[in-house]
Amino acid sequence: MNFLGNILWLVLGGILVAFFYFAVGLLMCITIIGIPFGTQLFKLGGYALWPFGHELVDRPGEPGCLSIVMNLLWILLGWWEIALVHLVFGLVFCLTIVGIPWGIQHFKMALNSIFPFGKEVR
Repeated sequence: MNFLGNILWLVLGGILVAFFYFAVGLLMCITIIGIPFGTQLFKLGGYALWPFGHELVDRPGEPGCLSIVMNLLWILLGWWEIALVHLVFGLVFCLTIVGIPWGIQHFKMALNSIFPFGKEVR
């Protein structure tokens, strides 16, 4: 079921979401200051490619001081808008019974895109 869900996810726009994560991640990595943010966007992009059967979970010993500060900077610099987009897509997908699994994945991605530092994909 996870494989089928991931294939349908890619067809229904997941590939586009992942592409934007990777493209903006590359742009962020141009500057030295943007590299930590770019790596988080790569992590979210990888998760956006295959969300069914995977989770973003806290790494052992997290959240630490550095990840809390970086998550705060992440929010203050406007990356909360990613979460807002995922919330809107989640609501749109949940309008139909068939789209509920994809809406739930968008809700998970919205929650994880608010605080990406200190997490890993499992």
